[in-house]
Amino acid sequence: MILQAKNITKLYRTGKTSSIEVLKGISLEISEAEIIAVVGQSGAGKSTLLHILGLLDRQTSGELYFNGENISTLSDEATSALRNKNIGFVFQFHHLLPEFTALENVFMPALISGKKISEIESRAKELLTEVGLSSRYYHKPSELSGGEQQRVAVARALMNSPKIIFADEPSGNLDSENANALHQLIFNLRKKYHQTFVVVTHNKNLAEKADRIITLIDGILK
Repeated sequence: MILQAKNITKLYRTGKTSSIEVLKGISLEISEAEIIAVVGQSGAGKSTLLHILGLLDRQTSGELYFNGENISTLSDEATSALRNKNIGFVFQFHHLLPEFTALENVFMPALISGKKISEIESRAKELLTEVGLSSRYYHKPSELSGGEQQRVAVARALMNSPKIIFADEPSGNLDSENANALHQLIFNLRKKYHQTFVVVTHNKNLAEKADRIITLIDGILK
């Protein structure tokens, strides 16, 4: 088991005396090489849950365990270091840095962790080749199609060999052909790298192919 959540809640203040409870006691376990689809209506709390599990946000109450260690009380600095080393992200909007090439975007997480370009460039090229972009190393995002940009984002998520990748509607802005190609890529990467994925999606075909579907309804797992 890589990640475990115990009774996670999340409240957002809407005024001095009022609040909205977005997550209402979420408990789940995520194992190595699993592909989990998170489904539910808009506003059910899917992205909030993903951000908390991915250490981009903190829960209001409850505990998170990573590889059996309670990480709920880690400092912001320690949380950031854990996230950079062990967690990858792919979002609906690729969030590539427009002034950098595909190659530079991919090795950015490794630069942040303190590695030198000379140490990481070959891995970045390997990953871009893995996602079918061996001829696009030096293209900037504006020179890539939507499908290509999202594959760069997947390669970037893999850069630090994370234990788990969280994807929030990764094919939401793609046409059906590119969406299907991206979905197949996810399963290929799971097979080759034993990579774990947790994917928020409205795509029925992707959800049905996942190892497990978890449904959020009004902040509660069903």
